[in-house]
Amino acid sequence: MSDLSKRWPLGLNRKTWPDYLGVFILMLFVLLFFDVSLSRSAIAWDGEWRAPFQFVTHFGLSDWVLIPSGLIFLISFIGYRLVRRISPWRLATFELALLSGFIFAAVGGTGLLTNLLKRLFGRGRPAVYDEFGAFDFQHIFNDWTFQSFPSGHSTTAMATAIVVGFLAPRFFRLVLIIAVVTGVSRVVVGDHYPTDVLAGFAVGCIGTYAVRNYFAQRKWLFRAAPDGRIRFQGVPALRRLVQRALA
Repeated sequence: MSDLSKRWPLGLNRKTWPDYLGVFILMLFVLLFFDVSLSRSAIAWDGEWRAPFQFVTHFGLSDWVLIPSGLIFLISFIGYRLVRRISPWRLATFELALLSGFIFAAVGGTGLLTNLLKRLFGRGRPAVYDEFGAFDFQHIFNDWTFQSFPSGHSTTAMATAIVVGFLAPRFFRLVLIIAVVTGVSRVVVGDHYPTDVLAGFAVGCIGTYAVRNYFAQRKWLFRAAPDGRIRFQGVPALRRLVQRALA
């Protein structure tokens, strides 16, 4: 998965996706047998062991990504529209709008999909295990306690990691580790089962690739090479403008 230039991760494509879907469902099915035991064991950890995870779990909040990227997109898009003539400033604001728009679309889009799936499945969280068990599904639209599958924090963490991998590959492994730890933290703090986390990772990963591919089709930020690989083209006008401002 370290080669993020492929159109889809892990060899996924139009021909292989049914096989991958089958394997993923099988993984979820097998993990279901350990869902409760892993969840209850993690929740039972001593407070000093759980404390770091209670801090790390906040990395999965989407606000710290969506609010700044959304504001930057609005400001840069308005700036782009206000400057009519071709100039370094207009090119830079256009690139900044694309960059922030991509981040917002990837993290926000996958998060929206996860929220819809949460309400579709309506799985009870570990907090209601004693009353309903681990496999009770109630489709109550606004009841947080029945929005366990998939994990939203895990979706956001993985989507953010993939975004960083697309834009700055050198930091991908570090951010991926943070994303995985964030997912584990959702089990430790008692908000999710392991299968919720795994599903959230899948949505965040595949969804972010889909947004990247959409941008590449329109030649926004990314370009597809003859071999089918998709690479980030950079933001040269924005970089030059920043360098000039700092000089």
